Order: sequence, then C-alpha cells, then structure tokens
Amino acid sequence: MDTTESSMTNLFLQLGLPAEKHEIADFIRMHQLPEDVRVSEAAFWNEGQRQFLREEWVEDADWAIVVDEFNEALHADAVAARLANEMGSE
Repeated sequence: MDTTESSMTNLFLQLGLPAEKHEIADFIRMHQLPEDVRVSEAAFWNEGQRQFLREEWVEDADWAIVVDEFNEALHADAVAARLANEMGSE
C-alpha cells in the first residue's frame, strides 16, 4: 500500500521530475496544453509517466485530486484564452 502523501511536490517526485516549488511553477508555465489534450496524453511524458497519470486518474485514487489540480494548471492558459475570446464576442 502506498502511503505517500498526495501533494504536487510528491506527484512531481513520482513522475521523476524536479520538485522544488519554483521548478514545479516553471514546468507548468513551460508545458501549457491545449484544452483538448488530456494531461496523460501530453507529448512530453514517457510511457511510465503517462501510465501513472492515466491510472491514478481512472482509478480515482488518492492521487486523482492532485492529478486534477495539475491538469487544471497545465490548461490554465488555454482556458483563459477561451474565456477571453468568449467575453470579447459578447
């Protein structure tokens, strides 16, 4: 049984990524995704990382909440652009 606390820092460690706060922020800033790309399907993951994200999301495991937060962060620019476009067309 995995007793690792589900947090963004630990998610990055699970994915084998640098996990300091500024490194997490930099990663999110530099890896923004279009709205139609699932976090687990992003081109920058290796197969192990992709599988971990997919499984944790599908199983609605303890990690699912953190993966969801990560997903939202990686789509923030695309969502903001869509909302700005929608507001501009009103």
